[in-house]
Amino acid sequence: MGAFLLLLLLLPLPRAAAGAAVCGLCPGPLQNGSVVARYCASRAGTESEGRCCRERGARPERLLGLDLSNCSLCSLPPGLAEAAAAVVLDLTGNPLAALPDGSFLGFTHLQRLAVPLALECPGGSSAWEEVTTDGSSRLCQGQRNPCNGSGELAWLCPENAACAPDGPGLIQCLCDSPFHGYKCLREGTFPVLLFCGILGAVTLALALLLWGTQRRKAKTP
Repeated sequence: MGAFLLLLLLLPLPRAAAGAAVCGLCPGPLQNGSVVARYCASRAGTESEGRCCRERGARPERLLGLDLSNCSLCSLPPGLAEAAAAVVLDLTGNPLAALPDGSFLGFTHLQRLAVPLALECPGGSSAWEEVTTDGSSRLCQGQRNPCNGSGELAWLCPENAACAPDGPGLIQCLCDSPFHGYKCLREGTFPVLLFCGILGAVTLALALLLWGTQRRKAKTP
């Protein structure tokens, strides 16, 4: 029994399809006329699941769009980060307050975002190629790479690091090879084998300790 529990601890857990939980944040299928529904209908090799549009056949299925229109949302749901791979996102028809800075951190693939007319596009109009309005909604299209501008953001990165997009109007600093660590000050390759070895040894030690503790408790009358 103890060996079986130890084996379970060491085995990797199965991964769910990307964004599986976020597809059920709002009941019902894709809303007719939403930018996500139109995108999914115009693109071959896609399928809908709840409020999501996915790429058919991908493993795990790549999430292409998320339709959260008319969901009575007063704020962005906590699980929205699961949809970071989305190309299209619809938030129209919701009484949303102003979107906090960094709400779409990591949404580097986002190319179409529909928001209520009262809201501005995240990152401002300069973060998008085109911003249009239609009735009670605002459509932000073509996310721009903030690192390709005048260089005002690139200088925020430390030496030995390069600017990279991290969402609408957001950047991240990635260390140039072979630098790594805090502010990219350490030179040389990251000791992956040493790190994994130490992590594996600690995990195994904790598992054995847990197994031994449980076995002693089981022998106690």
